[in-house]
Amino acid sequence: RIEANDPFAMCYMGTERRDEGDCKAAFEYWTRAAALGGVEAHHQLSILYQEGQGVEKDEKRAVHHTEQAAIGGHPMARYNLGCFEGQRGRVDRAAKHFIIAAKLGDDKSLESVKNLYRAGFVSKDDFAAALRGHQTAV
Repeated sequence: RIEANDPFAMCYMGTERRDEGDCKAAFEYWTRAAALGGVEAHHQLSILYQEGQGVEKDEKRAVHHTEQAAIGGHPMARYNLGCFEGQRGRVDRAAKHFIIAAKLGDDKSLESVKNLYRAGFVSKDDFAAALRGHQTAV
């Protein structure tokens, strides 16, 4: 399947290589898969850049790949964007990311939305919508 340019197969091979300790090979597979639209590959690349595994740490690239994965519907990437925004003091933007991820079924995001609701940063209606979306997704 890799010869057929299947991004899922490339992403799987990247994960296999990473699990074997070969982050450079994982990076190559995930880069190819991401170029073909692999959402999970973008997420994995964001982790490599964030942690500096097999590549030099690069927050800008980490955020770029996180954004691509989030746009593609990856709940954990959306949660991570919320965390990035929260660390920068942009609570309104963080809340929006957490609400979207909660509606995709992400438990950590729902907990974050609940905490932001308690702190007065999320409206009751937005919290209720996130909770309904989460329940539907899971």
